[in-house]
Amino acid sequence: MTKILLVEDSKFLRLATERALARAGYEMSSAADGEEALRVAGEKLPDLILLDMLLPKMSGLDVLKGLKEDALTRTIPVVVITGMSQKNAARLEQDGAFGFLEKSTLELDKGSEKLLTAVEEILLKLSDAARTANAMPFAAAASASKT
Repeated sequence: MTKILLVEDSKFLRLATERALARAGYEMSSAADGEEALRVAGEKLPDLILLDMLLPKMSGLDVLKGLKEDALTRTIPVVVITGMSQKNAARLEQDGAFGFLEKSTLELDKGSEKLLTAVEEILLKLSDAARTANAMPFAAAASASKT
C-alpha cells in the first residue's frame, strides 16, 4: 500500500483530501504545519509527500529544503500543492520538488476526482523513473560486458 503524507493547514481541505485518498486505497498521514510535516515525514517515511506552500510555523519551501537536507527523507518525492501560479514550478523543482499541482485546477471544492487522477499520474511517473533507474546499471553492465 502506498503511503502518502499530506501537509495542508486548511482543516477542511486536509480532511477532505485525506479521506478521498484513503478511500482510494492509500495509507494516509497528515500534518497541519511545517514543523509537524518534518516530524511525521521522518517517523512515517511515506512514499510520497503532498506539500502545501503556505503553512504556519514554517513555510512550505523551508519544509521542502528540510526534507531534502535530511538523510532519512531526502529521497521521498515531494509534490507541491499550492495556490501559487505555475511560474514558480521551475524554482520549486530546483529546490527538490518532484512536481507541482495548482489547487485551482484540482477543484478540491467540487470533489476529489482530479486530485486522485493527478496522484495516480505522479505515482506512475515515479514507478517509471524507478524502473529506468534500476535498469540503468544493468544496461551499463551489459554494454560493458560486450567490450
